[in-house]
Amino acid sequence: MPVSPAFRPEITHLALGGSFYDPVKPADFPQTILRYRNDAWAKRTGLDSLSDAEWIAHFGRFEPLPGSLPDPLALRYHGHQFRSYNPHLGDGRGFLFAQLRDDRGRLLDLGTKGSGQTPYSRRGDGRLTLKGGVREVLATSMLEALGVDTSKSFSLVETGDSLFRNDEPSPTRAAVLVRLSHSHIRIGSFQRLLAMNAAEGVGQLLAHCVTHYAPEARRNSAPEEAAAFLDSVMRKTARTCARWLAAGFVHGVLNTDNINITGESFDYGPYRFLPHYDPGFTAAYFDETGLYAFGRQPDTIAWNLARLAETLLMIASREALEEVLKTYPDVFWPEMRIAHSRRLGLAPADDATEDRFSKDLFVFLQQSVIPFEGAMFDLYGGPARLKKAMSGERAAFYTHPAFEPVRAALEARKPAEAAKLTHPYFRRAHPHTLVYDEIEALWAPIAERDDWSAFYAKLTEIDLVRDAYELAE
Repeated sequence: MPVSPAFRPEITHLALGGSFYDPVKPADFPQTILRYRNDAWAKRTGLDSLSDAEWIAHFGRFEPLPGSLPDPLALRYHGHQFRSYNPHLGDGRGFLFAQLRDDRGRLLDLGTKGSGQTPYSRRGDGRLTLKGGVREVLATSMLEALGVDTSKSFSLVETGDSLFRNDEPSPTRAAVLVRLSHSHIRIGSFQRLLAMNAAEGVGQLLAHCVTHYAPEARRNSAPEEAAAFLDSVMRKTARTCARWLAAGFVHGVLNTDNINITGESFDYGPYRFLPHYDPGFTAAYFDETGLYAFGRQPDTIAWNLARLAETLLMIASREALEEVLKTYPDVFWPEMRIAHSRRLGLAPADDATEDRFSKDLFVFLQQSVIPFEGAMFDLYGGPARLKKAMSGERAAFYTHPAFEPVRAALEARKPAEAAKLTHPYFRRAHPHTLVYDEIEALWAPIAERDDWSAFYAKLTEIDLVRDAYELAE
């Protein structure tokens, strides 16, 4: 069966011209075994009518989607990696495979990870481990369930290759992942043009981004538009960062080439969900200084935004761009208040009440060492669920003195109107979580005996989380 009439292909990235990308060919894989397809987002993009065989043809062998890009495009970009500038980046094991629109009319990109070597692979093999693909499917599913604006894992196909890696037992199985995201353009895309002193290119990329991804930044002059675009990216990334913190999520590698201009979270390598609240908790074993620790993520986003502003100096005035950057705290903290209220299913309160509650909550989380997700689960809805929390399996944590101001604050709050307090998920004793040991436990039966049942069961659990927390925006 071909794509459905709802499928709306696009080729807008081609309008940027060949100086922004390189046409490439995908790897020829020994096998193509479908391990995951995102049927929910396939339906929203008109690709749900594809049979599994057709799905594999497009997302395992990369036969072009009708009307979309005729060839995959490896995009060109630079970036700061752990704050050291690297001009030798670009899509080294992925490419932009196709563009299309969803049921809301948004322009979306289908990009890959593990699809083979490109001109930017350097000494890499351009491949992805199957375990890495499994971990990314889990990360995007859980983050989406918790209300974080994230790329969506669209497809995972095992490829039959054997890979050798220094950070996991080798040889290990390989896969190719397809991501669905609002844009494939990142801060590093602009940084490359600055390094080339290509003012015209910055202007061209800016105009492209405003037209397709940030129409709210449209202005009558290029300098005004550049400042408005920076403001747009700042607001979107601040919102995402606030929701990471509310979800207890540590991205792990917040380099400028991993910050999307649409604010979506993407590229999940060494991520972690907090077992317990700890501002210094890091996700990457190689983050020896804690640069990208849980509590440093807001500052990291601000630093990365300053790098974007540097590229826009070729168009706009320093004063205008600095004025935008100065407003970051005024943008981030309201987003943090919204994220906390949303995560806990509470109706909004005044800023002072929200700030005091957040401070008291973090003190309690840190001093009591209660499981992070357990606390978010127990306290959801505020007064409506306090009694159950204080008599449940984590009741001992709620006898800690630091909980008293939290309890008092919750008793004075009201549940959000849309909070689903009677949802089956909230009748459970324990939340569904995705901490490191659980991910390892999900991988073990796949590695040992090709048993995927626990992985698929976890995705079903995450669907329940999504349904429980889903609120009208």
